[in-house]
Amino acid sequence: MTASAKNGSPFAQESDSERDPNRWRALWVTLVAGFMSLLDVTIVAVALPTVQRELHASAAQVQWVVSGYALTFALALVTAGRLGDALDRRRIFLLALSSFVIFSAACGAAPDITWLVVARLAQGLAAGFMAPQNSALIQQMFRGAERGRAFGFFGATVGISSAVGPLTGGAILALASGSEGWRWIFYVNVPIGILAVLLGRRLLPRTRPTGRGHVDVPGVVLLGLGVLALMYPLVQADSGGLSRLWWLFLLGAALLGVFVWWQRRLVARDAQPLLDPRLFSTVRGYAVGAGVGTLYFIGFSGVWLVFALFYQRGLGFSPLRSGLAVTPFAIGSASAAVIAGRLVDRFGRLLTVCGLTGVITGLGGAALLLRFAPLDIAPWAAAPLLFLGGIGGGFVVSPNITMTLRDVPVRMAGAAGGALQTGQRLGAAVGTAALPGLYYLALGAGDDYRGALAVALVAALAGMGASLALATVDWRRDRRTRRPHEKCPDEVAHDPLHSRQS
Repeated sequence: MTASAKNGSPFAQESDSERDPNRWRALWVTLVAGFMSLLDVTIVAVALPTVQRELHASAAQVQWVVSGYALTFALALVTAGRLGDALDRRRIFLLALSSFVIFSAACGAAPDITWLVVARLAQGLAAGFMAPQNSALIQQMFRGAERGRAFGFFGATVGISSAVGPLTGGAILALASGSEGWRWIFYVNVPIGILAVLLGRRLLPRTRPTGRGHVDVPGVVLLGLGVLALMYPLVQADSGGLSRLWWLFLLGAALLGVFVWWQRRLVARDAQPLLDPRLFSTVRGYAVGAGVGTLYFIGFSGVWLVFALFYQRGLGFSPLRSGLAVTPFAIGSASAAVIAGRLVDRFGRLLTVCGLTGVITGLGGAALLLRFAPLDIAPWAAAPLLFLGGIGGGFVVSPNITMTLRDVPVRMAGAAGGALQTGQRLGAAVGTAALPGLYYLALGAGDDYRGALAVALVAALAGMGASLALATVDWRRDRRTRRPHEKCPDEVAHDPLHSRQS
C-alpha cells in the first residue's frame, strides 16, 4: 500500500496491483444498467398514442407515464447517492437494478392506466437509486487517466440513451406489431436487467462502510419537497400546470434555500449533511460543471421531442423513420464521447467549449435547412449537420462529468454524482416541458410546422449558448490557474473537504 493510502486520504493513488482487476468488466455492467434507466425516459414517448388507445386513458393520464418516471427519478438521486456513500454502493446498485427489472415487467403487464402509472413511478424511483451509484463506482474503481476514459464511456451512454430513445421505441413497435406491441418497450428491460444483475454480483466491488451511516432525514425531506415543487408544474405542463401551479416554483426555491441553510448548519456542527455545501464552494470545478450540465440538458433533452413532433405530425414519418432521421446525432455523440474521455486529461474545459460550439453549429445549421430547404431533401441534407452536432455533444457530456467530479473525494462520490444528475434531470424537465410548448405555441391553428420547429430549436440553442458562455468563462480562468496537462487531484494526497474532522 502506498504512503498516501496509509494516511487514509480519499485521493490516495493505488498501484496497478491494488486496483480491481475486474474494473473494466464491471464498468460495462454499470453502463448497461445506466443505459436502460436513461433510455426509459424517452423510449416510451413514441408509444403513448398506442397506450392511450389500448388502455382507454385520457391525455393527462398517459402523460404521467413519461413525466411520473422523470419525477421520481429526480427525487431519489441525492438521497440514493448519500446512502451509497455511507453503506455499500454495490448492494444498493444491485437492489435498485433488481427492482427496476421487476417494475419494468409490471409496466409491461399493466391491465389499466392506473397500474401502469404506479409501476412507472416505482420504476423511476428504482432508476434514481441506481444512477448515482454508476458515477460513484467509476470514481471508486478508476484513477488518473483511466477515470477519464471510463467517464468517456459513461458520457457516451448518457448521450446515446437520450438520442436513440425514439429510434429504439419505433423499432420495437415495428417488430412487435399489434395492439399489445407497446408492452415490449418495457419487457425488453427484463432479460437484459437479469443478466446485468447476475454479472454485477460477480464483478462489482464492495464498498467498505464509512461508519457514517446516519442519514440527514430533515435534509432528505427538505430537498425532496423542494425538487418536487420545482418539477411538478413542469411534468403537468401539458395540462396547464405552468399557469395553475406557478406558485410552486416560489415554494420550491424557498424550500431549497432552507435546505442549504440546514446543510451549512450541520457542517458547522461537524455533523453529516445530506449534501455537503462545500462541494460547491470548495471543490474545484463542481459548481461550474453542475451549471454547464443543467443548462445543456435544457436544450438537449427537449430537442428530440420537438424533432419527433415535426417528423411524425408535420411530415408524416413513421416512428421508426422519425428515429432514423436523428440517428446521425447519436452516432456522432457515441464516437466523440469515447475519444473525449481520452483527451480530457490533456485539454480540460477546452473540450467542452469546442463541443458546445459544435452542437450549436450543427443544430443551428440543421434548423436552417429544415426551415428553408425543399422538403423532399431537407431531412437527409440535415443529417451531416446532425452528425456534427452529435460529435459536439460527445465532447460536452463526458468531459463535463469528468471535470465536475474529478476533485470530489471518493467518500462523497455518490452524493456529488446524485446532485449533478439532479441538476441534469431538472434541466431535462424544463426542456421537455418548454420546447414542445413553444413548438405548439408557434404552430397555433396553422400548419407551419417548419416555422414552429425553427422557433423551438432557437430556444434550445439559447440554453446551449448560456452553457457555452459559462464553460468559456471557466476555461479562461482555468488557463490562468492551471495547465491542462497538470495531474488530476486524485494523484495528490489532499482532500479539500477534510479541513475539519467529519
